[in-house]
Amino acid sequence: MTQNRLPLPPSDSPAGAPPRGLSRRRLLTGTAALAAGAAGTVALSSCGTSAAPPGATEIDYWLWDANQLPAYSAAIDAFMAQNPDVFVRITQLGWDDYWTKLTAGFVAGAGPDAFADHLARFPEFVSLGVIAPLDDLAPLADVTAERFQDGLQELWTGQDGKRYGVPKDYDTIAVMYDKGMLEEEGLTEDDLASLDWNPEDGGSFERLLARLTIDENGVRGDEEGFDPTRIARYGMGADAGIDYVGQSTWSAFAFSTGWTFTDADTWGTTFHYDDDRFAATIDWYFGLVDKGFFPPFGMFGDSSPVQTQVQSGKAALGLAGSWMITTWANLEGVDLGIAPLPTGPIGTPMSMFNGLGDSIAAQSENKEEAARLIAFLASDEAQRIIGERAPFFPATDVGTETAIAAYAERGLDVTPFTDRVAAGETGRYPLVENSAAIMSIMQPAFDQCWMRRIDGADFAAYNERVNALFE
Repeated sequence: MTQNRLPLPPSDSPAGAPPRGLSRRRLLTGTAALAAGAAGTVALSSCGTSAAPPGATEIDYWLWDANQLPAYSAAIDAFMAQNPDVFVRITQLGWDDYWTKLTAGFVAGAGPDAFADHLARFPEFVSLGVIAPLDDLAPLADVTAERFQDGLQELWTGQDGKRYGVPKDYDTIAVMYDKGMLEEEGLTEDDLASLDWNPEDGGSFERLLARLTIDENGVRGDEEGFDPTRIARYGMGADAGIDYVGQSTWSAFAFSTGWTFTDADTWGTTFHYDDDRFAATIDWYFGLVDKGFFPPFGMFGDSSPVQTQVQSGKAALGLAGSWMITTWANLEGVDLGIAPLPTGPIGTPMSMFNGLGDSIAAQSENKEEAARLIAFLASDEAQRIIGERAPFFPATDVGTETAIAAYAERGLDVTPFTDRVAAGETGRYPLVENSAAIMSIMQPAFDQCWMRRIDGADFAAYNERVNALFE
């Protein structure tokens, strides 16, 4: 996943802000400039040879994550070697450009045949009819839900029961830190591996944050004389934005109380931002600002994400998604350690579970060839190729095991991410309709709470507005 996996502010996703919501009218009445953008400014790169062999069907595959490009290029090279009648052009675009150009491609009829899709856009694309159901495509007949981590295919199944995406990967959340910092603090990796949390006093997790927080006078957060308004190092870092999904921020804590986003695993129509467990979690989470353990709203911008705060010593710990492992591992001067999330009131840690999928454009004239490609990408052969190179976890057991081994060869134990899936200690990304409208309603609430102007109980009024969208 991603970045990511969530198309929201960089703090909670593999990349950038959410693409503006579409309507059928906006999609079908695009301007000539938009169409020209789709046709003229997308830079294409091909695997293997630079031109299609004579007689081969040419198809386009798009993705946004530059970190994924080498892995998918290698897998697609293998596909073309086995399928010389199909030539695949890969296009990789940055997050913002990706969704703009993809929309432009739908407008102009010049988009990809297959592309990396995100759950935040999937419902919208289905309702607009711009992605094709996959069930009747013969190459995908044997690619069943059982191939993937439990629950992944369900995330890519529409309300009509049809598949609209084949899982590519998955992501979970863990605690990231610098082993050098930990040693200087006289702590061990085991100290971080058995933390607990609750919304009343924060448990041993909050006590650790207090110890690791240092004010400008060198006083720690658990010492007398600590000044929570003048902080040299925060116990836990924060990105520029925290959103209604909270993928790598508050959601892990809320899930660990037994709370769920909606009334169903997928396609829920009643949100639970009015639940007492949510209110208590949010009050604790943003209450860390008052205690000085967590940065106040606006303290760090997009240029200073959590990993930079840890690298510079501005923060001791950071929650991060598995799509960020490579970014963290490449931080100069940081000896990366990864710890599990703290155990919550239900007795286990809980992480959000999300995953990207490969979709096929409804306008594609080469759906069969595109289906052959994404079926191959889900095969054991391709999943091993991807896993060996992956800065993420491929969707199948084979791919995941390969990726874990590849990380281990580089000295990284990534099991705090994968253990959550293996143990079933996950909560699903909220796959719902109206995501853009929900974002517009809920973002002010999260911002205001972070600014300490409202508390958890005030979210009930916003929740009513969200649920009204489904009436």
